[in-house]
Amino acid sequence: MKTGNSGRFGLMAALALAALVGAASVQAQTGTEGARPPSGYLAAGQTPDSLVIVPPPPEPGSPLDQADRAYFDRTRSLEGSARWAQAQADVPLFGPVAHRSFGCAVGKTITPQTTPTLSRLMDRLVIDAGTSTSPSKARYNRVRPPVGNDQPICVKREDWLKTNGSFPSGHAAVGWIWGLVLAELAPDKATAAVTRGREFGESRAICGVHFPTDVEAGRLMGTAVYARLQAEPAFRADMQAAREELAKAPPAEGCGAP
Repeated sequence: MKTGNSGRFGLMAALALAALVGAASVQAQTGTEGARPPSGYLAAGQTPDSLVIVPPPPEPGSPLDQADRAYFDRTRSLEGSARWAQAQADVPLFGPVAHRSFGCAVGKTITPQTTPTLSRLMDRLVIDAGTSTSPSKARYNRVRPPVGNDQPICVKREDWLKTNGSFPSGHAAVGWIWGLVLAELAPDKATAAVTRGREFGESRAICGVHFPTDVEAGRLMGTAVYARLQAEPAFRADMQAAREELAKAPPAEGCGAP
C-alpha cells in the first residue's frame, strides 16, 4: 500500500519531535529548557525533503567515513577545554539559554521578555529544521560516533544516542537557520551571526555526538528550510516584528566564555 504525502510528512513531523525530545534531554535535566512551541511555520508536506536534497552518508569504511571517525578520535582530547565547554553550552535548543550566544553574536539580549516574537520564531524554527532532517535520519539510521566505545562525549550517554540517526545533524540545521535569520535582522552583524551558526553545528562534532559530514548535511538542510520559509506570510510577518524588537533590545550582557 502506498502512503500519501500528507501521511508521510505527518510521520516526518512525529519523528522530528521524537528526535528533539532525545536531543534536548540534557537541557531538560539541567532545568534550562524553554517552553516548546506546538508547531513550526511549515505545514505537512511543505518542508524540504532531505532524502532528495542531501546525498547519503559516507559508506562505512570509505575515505570520508574514515576521516569522520578520525576527527571523532582526535577531538576527544578537547575534553575540559574552552571549546568543549562551548559545545556543552550549545546543547540546548529551546528558550533563552539556547539563544544567548546568538544574542551575544549580534550584541543584543534575546529573551521572551525583550524580544518575544524573535524568541518564539527561533523556537518554531527548531521544529521546521527537525522535520527536514528526519527522513534521512530514519532512512539511513547512521550510527552515532560514541556507540560501541567508551570515549568521552560532552553529554550524558543515554539510550536515544543508540536509536536516533546521526545523519544529518538537526542541531547543525537549527544553528545555521538561526545564523541566517539574525544576519537578515542585523545585517551589520551578519558575519558574527553566521559564524555563530556554523560554530553551533560544529559543537555537535566536538561534543562527539555527530560526525563532521552529519554537520555539513545539517547545514545544507538549514539553508533549504530558510529559503522555503521566505514564501510563508506568517514567517515574513514575524521577521518584520522581530527586526523591530531586536533594534530596541538592550545590549547583550555576560558574553564571553560559556
